[in-house]
Amino acid sequence: MAKKWTEAGDAFVRSAELNFRKGDSKHEAAVNYVDASTCFRKTNPPKAVDCLMKAADIYTDMGRFTMAAKHHLSIAELYESECVDVEKCVQHYEKAADYYKGEDSANKCLLKVAQYAAQMEQYKKAIEIYEEVGTSSADNTLLKYSAKDYFFKAALCHLCLDLLDAQVGFSFDHD
Repeated sequence: MAKKWTEAGDAFVRSAELNFRKGDSKHEAAVNYVDASTCFRKTNPPKAVDCLMKAADIYTDMGRFTMAAKHHLSIAELYESECVDVEKCVQHYEKAADYYKGEDSANKCLLKVAQYAAQMEQYKKAIEIYEEVGTSSADNTLLKYSAKDYFFKAALCHLCLDLLDAQVGFSFDHD
């Protein structure tokens, strides 16, 4: 294999542009953009992100939100590992979670958002997310055992915020 990743990526982009111009082949254009991003991932991560964004936009326009969410998740992972841009990473995890709403995949994205929110000292946001995911997990028989971990992380964020807020967060009705 010649490993000409950039040239292969450029060829997929050209194919995607032709399919998109054709009008009736939006799905093929999106698939070509995804293939291009796979090639660019090896040599040019920002260009891979650009291709995935185009694919996600096409799928969003087509009403295929699960596919769009999958690509926003991939973009977030690229920002997390290759591009190291935490803010953009969080934005794409949030967008993926929005598109995944109603599915268990949303929780995975939301937990990443909460993790980065806590790291960026956005404790209130992290608390809200951890408590939301913890509450929804407690209601599910398969996920109820992980709920205490989410509530524990919310408690840690309460402690980081301030002591008074932590006392309010930990207050229980002892009647």
